[in-house]
Formats: sequence, C-alpha cells, structure tokens
Amino acid sequence: MKKKKVDYSHLSASQPIGIFDSGVGGLTVAKEIKRQMPNESIIYFGDTKHLPYGDKSKEAIIEFSKKITLFLLENHCKAVVIACNTATANALKEVKEVVDNQALVFDVINPVAEKAAYEIHTNVGVIATKATVNSGLYKKSIRKFNKFIKVDELATPLLVPAIEEGFRNHPITHSILYHYLSNNKLKSIETLILGCTHYPLLMDEVKQYYGNRVRVIDSPSIVAGYVRSELDKHHLLNKDLEHITTHFYLSDLTKNFEKISKKFFGKSINLELKVL
Repeated sequence: MKKKKVDYSHLSASQPIGIFDSGVGGLTVAKEIKRQMPNESIIYFGDTKHLPYGDKSKEAIIEFSKKITLFLLENHCKAVVIACNTATANALKEVKEVVDNQALVFDVINPVAEKAAYEIHTNVGVIATKATVNSGLYKKSIRKFNKFIKVDELATPLLVPAIEEGFRNHPITHSILYHYLSNNKLKSIETLILGCTHYPLLMDEVKQYYGNRVRVIDSPSIVAGYVRSELDKHHLLNKDLEHITTHFYLSDLTKNFEKISKKFFGKSINLELKVL
C-alpha cells in the first residue's frame, strides 16, 4: 500500500524545531542538530521532573510525551524531534496522533536502525533503558530492513540516573558501564548502538572499553542528518539569519542540566521552568 503524501505547505521554514527528552540526553541530539543546521531556531523541553523515563510505565511515558508535544505545537514548531529512545519506543504512535500533520515528527530509533541495517552486516548490540529494551523496537526496526542481522539488546537502567546525577568520567560510572559491557549478551558483537540519547555522553568511556574491537554508532549525528534531509526535502530549512533563537524549558530546574546545557550551548543560555 502506497504511503499517502503529506502536505506541509502550511509550515514556514522560519518556525523552530521542537526537541524533547526526559533530561540532558536529548542535548546530544540538539547539539548535533544545531551543528548541522546552525540557522535553525530550537525549543528544547527536558522533562527533568519525571526522569528517568526508562523505569516508568508505558501509560505514563505516553502521557508525558503527549503533553510536551502539545506544548511544542503551541509554540509553533515545524518539527517535533522525540530525542528520547524510551519515548520513541513507547509513545511514537501517540505523538504522531497528537501532531496530526501539524508538523513533521522525527524519532531517534528508526533512522539509526535503517542506517545500521544497510551499512552493517555483523552482530549488533544495543544498550538502552528497560522500557526501550522491553519494547524490542530496535530489533524489530533493524530486522525490518535486514532480517539477517543478529541483534542483542541489553537493559542498562543505572546509566541514566548516574549521568543525570553528574557522574560522567567518574569511577562510579566506569564501574557500572564496564559491568554492563562485559555482559555475555554483548560478547560476540562487532557493532554497538547506544540506544539512549544520554549514552553518547559516555562515548569516550565506551570506546576506551572496546578499543578498536567494536564500532560504536554515533546516533545523534545520524538523527540530525535525517532531520536535515527531510526538512530540505520539504523546503523547510531556515534561511532567515536574523531571528535565530534557542529556548530551553525544564519541568524541574537541575544543576546538572544547567552545567551540561551551558557546556554544549554557551553560558548565555536561559533555562525556564515550565510545569505542564
């Protein structure tokens, strides 16, 4: 059955891109979007009040995601980027229903799964939150494009809380990470997908563990490239250089988010509390 072509002619290229996550993880995607598309205005929502999403029920994740999506639509976003693997795995369908073609919708699993399926022909490992692993979406998505790839998924629930508490480059995180990566499920992998947008913040430690033995996928770069390609296809890349803005909203103001966001986007950024 042929996919129905959606008309986005009601959207303007100067409208912002909306991005959301449970906390700081989505900043890895936002930073890459800004790097690849410096002319774009961004509205970022970090649902720090409810993190981590990975141990929440599917119903709760859907509720949080729908509320944030409505907020982004109210702020006239031309695109909604679900910069959270857990929200993608549990609420992508519901987010699309809320958006209902008022904007483009992007997720962080399908572009990565497609690229992995076409470029990699080896055993793939995925580390992610419990909710993402339980959904099985990475395995389904990769095997939809290439049924011969073996995919092993491992839940790594302690990593997001450690990152949100500021334990990057810390013995605690090293210990947790090395415990997970040495799991038998990942023993024969040749490629690793960091199936949570928080995890690229630990990229150095992951690469240090594996050396050159395992290829580690740079998910934020792939997602940003896909967003750019789709916006370009619909003539929605911004060319107005005069009114570029970046707004950060949080459901709970946290020191770690402030620290990482300022490291990524500069010390002049403002974080605004927004309870939905």
